[in-house]
Amino acid sequence: MSESTLKGSFLSFSGKAQILHMTWMAFFVTFLVWFSHAPLLLMIQESMGLSDQQIKTLLILNVALTIPARIITGMLVDSYGPRKTYTAMLVATAGLCFFFATASNFEVLALARFMMGFVGAGFVIGIRLISEWYPAKQLGLAEGIYKGMGNVGSAVAAVTLPTLAIMFGGDDGWRYATAITGVIALVFSVFFYRAVRDTPAGSTYFKPKKSGGLELTSKRDFYFCVLMNLPMFGALAVLTWKVTVLGLIGETAATVIYALLVGLYFFQTHHLYKVNKEIFVTPVDELMQYNFKQVAILSVAYAVTFGAELAVVSMLPLFFKETFMVPIALAGVFGACFAAIDVISCPSGGFISDKFGRKGSLVILLGGAAVGFFLMSQITAEWPIALAVAAMMFCSFFLGSAAGCVFAVVPLIKRRLTGQIAGMVGAYGNIGAVIFLTVFSLVSPSVFFLTIAGGIAFAMCCAFFLDEPKGTMAEVMPDGTVQLIEVH
Repeated sequence: MSESTLKGSFLSFSGKAQILHMTWMAFFVTFLVWFSHAPLLLMIQESMGLSDQQIKTLLILNVALTIPARIITGMLVDSYGPRKTYTAMLVATAGLCFFFATASNFEVLALARFMMGFVGAGFVIGIRLISEWYPAKQLGLAEGIYKGMGNVGSAVAAVTLPTLAIMFGGDDGWRYATAITGVIALVFSVFFYRAVRDTPAGSTYFKPKKSGGLELTSKRDFYFCVLMNLPMFGALAVLTWKVTVLGLIGETAATVIYALLVGLYFFQTHHLYKVNKEIFVTPVDELMQYNFKQVAILSVAYAVTFGAELAVVSMLPLFFKETFMVPIALAGVFGACFAAIDVISCPSGGFISDKFGRKGSLVILLGGAAVGFFLMSQITAEWPIALAVAAMMFCSFFLGSAAGCVFAVVPLIKRRLTGQIAGMVGAYGNIGAVIFLTVFSLVSPSVFFLTIAGGIAFAMCCAFFLDEPKGTMAEVMPDGTVQLIEVH
């Protein structure tokens, strides 16, 4: 395919390009709604007379449910298909948005915001859908465009929603602005359902043999998966601790939640065993096996990339304001630039992965991100502000590119399990954010940046053990025959 033809295939609005555009727009809408509260917090606080602790609680609750939600959403998309799952997600997004906009007290606000965490799982659905439509040699770029353009939803919310709220005026301006995002989600759900198909004509949509848990293909992988599930519950325990420190719940309630998390972990482990008990009796044919090590390495890589991005975006404006004494509006622009680079960096990472190989690209891009955060840890008030911004942009580009590279590999592990694999990898992105934000609450910004650099360096070392995807993967057709799918 020539360069001009390749460019046209991504910019046109027909066939697989239509799927790509409709999918990133769905992701954009879910992120627009998910982050709709953040730029309106001051208005919400004044309108409802909330304390600073209650505002902090809303921010924590917004991400609490996203970790398990991405796992659950991955199961749903593999079983029911992206078209139905994303449409249902958009409709649910609208309903939760209206619920939040009509809240009459803090308790309802908190419940609505906790439930809105499920909206952040919409990202997982598009990973599977795009992998069904794009060949492996274009998959990295397509997934990168999806991720980069979808992430812009949070930036658009920050820019537009305060203006809308002011236009409506009064104490309820934030309610109308928030409700408008719900209307957008509801209307777009109709367009999405009508414009999208799960697969191209004549293609098979491979589904898991069993629902309710990730299929594994060896006893070693089972134990590895059990271990990898542990940090998810650990992150939820950390969020519970944070809410306890803020005074929203008492020590007794927190103890009950901790006990519940322990119980859920063992219940999930038991259920995972029920899904995979055959592997303890009969070995899986080598042709049908995949290596869970791939999932684990990509999960760690996404934890330090997307996790770092979520953590850094929330603190950068204050960092620039306090370090260089710039106006808060200008500091906010600098902070927004860190996330805005995703529009370029994520597709770039995917394209680099397509062009030069998955493993080597991930190692190099993670290395660049580690160097970038080391540079940011050295920023002081003596630096020229232009140089500090340049270091930030350098760091952001490599960070976003590495994240884009991660999801250039995810769909090439096991086609019928792509949603669940993407769900686990995506959940680790939120786990990384919880870890880094907890570190930030305890140390100075320079130590915070060094911690992220160390975490990325660890992920880079792990990436050396990543296997370059094989030329084909095997899937079982509905009639029982085995089909080899090209993935190189």
